[in-house]
Amino acid sequence: MILISGKVIHGDKYGRKLGFPTANLDRRSFSRQKLKIRLGVYAGRADLLSGKKYRAAIVIGPVDKKVLPKLEAHLIGFNGNLYGKQLKLGLVKYLRPFKKFVSQEDLKKQIRKDIEKVKRFKAND
Repeated sequence: MILISGKVIHGDKYGRKLGFPTANLDRRSFSRQKLKIRLGVYAGRADLLSGKKYRAAIVIGPVDKKVLPKLEAHLIGFNGNLYGKQLKLGLVKYLRPFKKFVSQEDLKKQIRKDIEKVKRFKAND
């Protein structure tokens, strides 16, 4: 399993707008880890400093005109504020490549499918 850790920062809140809020990790910590990870959607886990673990749909995607990828995770069953806190993400299984969608409805349908796949994995795999 590949582990990525970093501080949760404010994103563009697009996931929240779609009904799937995400925790965005500061890309600088990813840069320091020097990991070679392909862009896409992963089933994984999110570990909070409190010791709680959540299954997570993790997206590693491109950012226009930036070298470092965007890192964000939808924590299944989590409700709260993570801004400024440290979060550790474990990539358990690669689900699919990153892709752009024609419509928000198509994107929401795919997110629902991805989350269903993620739910099949245990948080501590």
